[in-house]
Amino acid sequence: MSEARWYRTLYWRVALGTLGLMVVLLAAQAALVLWVVSRAEQSVLARPPAALARLIASDLGAALEAEPDADIERLLRDSFGRAPQNIVVVLTDGRVITNRRFVVADQVLAFARRQLADRDDDPPGRMGGRLRARRFPLIRVAGEVRGTVAVLPRGGPIESALATYGPAIVGGGALLLVVGALGVAFFVLTPARRRLRSLESAAAALGAGNTAARAPEEGGDEIAALSKAFNRMATELESRLGELQRADQVRRQLLADVGHELMTPLTAIRGYLETLGMPAVVRDEATRERYLRIVTEETQRLEALIGDLLDLARLEGGGVEVESADVPISWLLERVVERHGVTSGARRVALQTSIGPGAEHVRADGRRLEQALQNLVANAVRHTPDGGRVTVTAERIDSGIRLRVEDTGPGIPQEHLPLVFDRFYKIDQARASGQSGSGLGLSIVKAIVERHGGRVSADNAAGGGAQFDIVLPYTRG
Repeated sequence: MSEARWYRTLYWRVALGTLGLMVVLLAAQAALVLWVVSRAEQSVLARPPAALARLIASDLGAALEAEPDADIERLLRDSFGRAPQNIVVVLTDGRVITNRRFVVADQVLAFARRQLADRDDDPPGRMGGRLRARRFPLIRVAGEVRGTVAVLPRGGPIESALATYGPAIVGGGALLLVVGALGVAFFVLTPARRRLRSLESAAAALGAGNTAARAPEEGGDEIAALSKAFNRMATELESRLGELQRADQVRRQLLADVGHELMTPLTAIRGYLETLGMPAVVRDEATRERYLRIVTEETQRLEALIGDLLDLARLEGGGVEVESADVPISWLLERVVERHGVTSGARRVALQTSIGPGAEHVRADGRRLEQALQNLVANAVRHTPDGGRVTVTAERIDSGIRLRVEDTGPGIPQEHLPLVFDRFYKIDQARASGQSGSGLGLSIVKAIVERHGGRVSADNAAGGGAQFDIVLPYTRG
C-alpha cells in the first residue's frame, strides 16, 4: 500500500486547517481592533480633557438655555455615560453631578467651587499647578454662570485604553473564537467523524455476519487507508467464509457418498451371509459356493474402497512423502501392459504404447506415478467397448513430459468434463459400458499429479473417445 502524501494525512489536515483558521481569526481580530480604534479616534470623546470639558460646558449651557428646567444629570448621563473619562459637573446651587458612579476627590470639588465663587475661568489662589492648568470651563446660561465642568482621566493609559476598547475587543474576540471553534469542528473534524462513523457501521455490519459490508474509501488520509485495509480484510474474510461453506458442503457430500459406497457392499455381504446361515434355503453346494464367491468379491471391493479412501486422505492431507528419482517411461508402460494385458486381451481391446524423443525419463515417485497411470488405463479399458483400442503415449512438450491415455469409447459429455476428478463422481450412465468403479480413481490421480507439481486434464479425443493428459515438469537428477 502506498503511503498518502503528507499534506493529505489527517494529522496535517487538522494542523493546517487549525492554523489557517487561526490566521483568519487573528486577521479578523486585528481588523476589529483597527475599526474600534478608528471609531474612537473619530469620536468627540477622543478629544483632550480640556477641550472635551469646554464642549460639555457649551452643550449643557445651550441645553439649559433652550430648556431652563432640563434635568442636567439625565442630560449628562445620556450624552456622556459611556465616555471613557470621569466627568464632574459642579453647579452653583451646590449639586455635584457625575456621568457615572465614582468618588470625586475633595481637591477637585474645592477647586471647582472656588472657581464658581470667583466666576472666572482662571481663578487666582493657591491651588496646585495641575488643577490650575485645567481651568475648569464654566457653564453659562444667558451670561449667567450656572456651574463648571471637570473632565478627569480614569487611571493610567492602560486602564483608560482597556476602558475604551476593552468591551468591544473582548466581545468581538470571544465571538471570533466561537466561530473559529465551530469552523474547525465543521470543516476539519466533521468530515473525519462522518467517515469514521461509516467505518464503524461497516465493522458492526461485518461483525453481525454481513460479509458484503464495505467502508467508503474516498480521500487519501489515514482514515482512507484504514478503510481500504478494512475492505481488504472483509473481502478476504468473505472469500474464506465462502471456501469454508464450500468445504463444509463437500464434507457433507463426501460423508453421504462414503456412507453410500460402503453400505452397498456391506448390504450385499450381510444379505448373502444371512442366506448362508439358513440351511433350509441353501441346500446345494454349488449355490453355497456362488454365494461365498459373491461375499468374497464384495469384501475385496470394500477393502479396495477403504484403501482408496485412505490413499486419497493421505495424499490430500500431505501425509504421503513423494520421493523423487529418475523413472524410465518404458518401465511405467511395461507395468501397465503387464497388469491390463490379460483383461484387455480377453475383450479384444488393443493396448498400444509409444514414447517420443526426449520423453524417455521423468523425475517422479515411480510407485505413485505408476498408481496414477494404472488408474487412468483401468478407467479407459473399463469404458472401451470390445474390439476397441487404448493408447498410452509419452512425449516431450514445452512445459515438460506429457503422458496421454486415450481410448475409443463413447467419450465424455461436455457438461461432465469439469467434474470427472471429483470424489465419487461417476459418469457410467454417460459412458456405455455399464461397469462402475469406486468413483475415487480419478481423484487419486489428480492428488498424485499435483503432489508432483504437475497437472491432469480430461477431454474428448478428435476421433471420439476420452483423453486424459498428465503433464509433469521435466527435470533430471
